[in-house]
Amino acid sequence: MKKFFQDIKKYFKYILYSTKSNLKTEVANSYLNWLWWILDPLCFMLVYTFIVQIVFKANEQYFPVFVLIGLTAWNFFNTNTNSSVKLIANNKSIVTKVYIPKYVLTLVKMFTNLFKMMISWGLILIMMLIFKVPYTLYMLQFFPVLIVLFVLSFGISTILMHFGVFVEDLSNVMNIFLKLVFYMSGVFYAISTRVPAPFNRILVNLNPIALIIDSFRKAFLGADLVNYRMLSIWLVIGLILSFIGIKTIQKYENSYAKVTK
Repeated sequence: MKKFFQDIKKYFKYILYSTKSNLKTEVANSYLNWLWWILDPLCFMLVYTFIVQIVFKANEQYFPVFVLIGLTAWNFFNTNTNSSVKLIANNKSIVTKVYIPKYVLTLVKMFTNLFKMMISWGLILIMMLIFKVPYTLYMLQFFPVLIVLFVLSFGISTILMHFGVFVEDLSNVMNIFLKLVFYMSGVFYAISTRVPAPFNRILVNLNPIALIIDSFRKAFLGADLVNYRMLSIWLVIGLILSFIGIKTIQKYENSYAKVTK
C-alpha cells in the first residue's frame, strides 16, 4: 500500500487535470453544456416521481427529494462500477504508450463522477428549501456516509477493471447484475415500509447501496442517526476490496497493454 500512496502523491496533478479534461469533454458538443449535469438527475427524478407517486400512489414524505437522494447515490455507484469494466480498453491510447498506475484511471473516473454528484447534492439542498424540509445537524452525517460510498465504489471498481481486461462478457453480466441491485436498493421506494420485517432490515444490511441510500435519507429527511455499525462494517469491506484491487492491478498491470492491443 505504500506504493499506492506514493503513486497518488506523484500523479495527483495528473488526476486533477484529467478530471477537468473529462468534464470539459463530456459537454464539449452540447448546446446546454454543464446544465445537463443538473437536468439529467432532475428529469429522472420527475419521471420516477410521476410513476411511483402518482401512478402507484406512494406516500413517502418529501417524495421528490426522497427520490433524488436515491438516484444521486445510485448513479455515482452505478456509473463508476459499470464504466470500470471497459476502463482499460477505453484508455488504450494511454495504457499502450505511457506508464501510469492503472488505478489512477479509476480515480480520475471517480473524481469526475464525484464532481457531478456534488452538483446533484446542491440541487437536493435547493429542493429541500422548496419543499420545506428542515435543515438539521444530522445532515453532517453526509460526510462519513460519502466516505463509505467512495471507498466501496473504488474497491469494486478496481477489481472489475482488472477482470474487465480479460473477460469479454463481464460488461454484459454487470449490466444485468446492476439492474437487479438497482431494484433491490430502494432508489424510488422505502425498504423499511415496502418490504416486510425482518426482510427489510436484512436487505438493507446485506446490500451496501441500500444501506448508503437509507443513511443519506436519514441524515437529510429523517433527522435521525445512521447505522454506524453497519456502515463501519461495509467501510472495512470496502478497504479490503480496495487492497485486493490495488495489489491485483500492481501485479498484472504490465500485461494490460498486451491484451488491449
